[in-house]
Amino acid sequence: MFYLSNYVRSKGDPKVVSSGPSSLTSADRLARNLGWFSIALGSLELFAPHRVTRTLGMEGREGLIRAYGVRELLAGVMSLSVDKKAGMWSRVAGDGLDMATLASELRFSNRRAGNVLVAMIMVGGITALDYIAAQDVGKQHDPKRGRKRDYSSRSGFPKGLQAVKGAALPQPASAGIGQREPAPF
Repeated sequence: MFYLSNYVRSKGDPKVVSSGPSSLTSADRLARNLGWFSIALGSLELFAPHRVTRTLGMEGREGLIRAYGVRELLAGVMSLSVDKKAGMWSRVAGDGLDMATLASELRFSNRRAGNVLVAMIMVGGITALDYIAAQDVGKQHDPKRGRKRDYSSRSGFPKGLQAVKGAALPQPASAGIGQREPAPF
């Protein structure tokens, strides 16, 4: 994938030879995947609500399904954004709303009650993943409880501190033509 970017680079730009390890943690990857899932489900609910309501025996409630689709799309976008924590907790809250709506359709008069039960089991599994991701992302991005990165062994100088000591000192006049005198302060 990274090698495709070499085709659009200018002639003097450096080429991508290899890529390093990802900086995404497993919590970030889970949040990203759930965000894309949310966008896909929200698109289905928004653009094909009749199919969803027919499958679940909820005919006549297409407006509600469309509203849930918009909610899913927004939660998915938030899960893919920088503030994953808010997106993941909104997904957990939305899952609770979905479970309540599905539970109201689990009745004997609904000829599609079996489909509703299967949907409840699926939403329950997704809710568990959403909750785990929300907790992990929350811990990771919380400055008080998150993982601390230790940069104490890094100096910021690739050749080490000893190689740069004295590099900023004024050079003798014979070192080159056109050198300026240090500014008096």
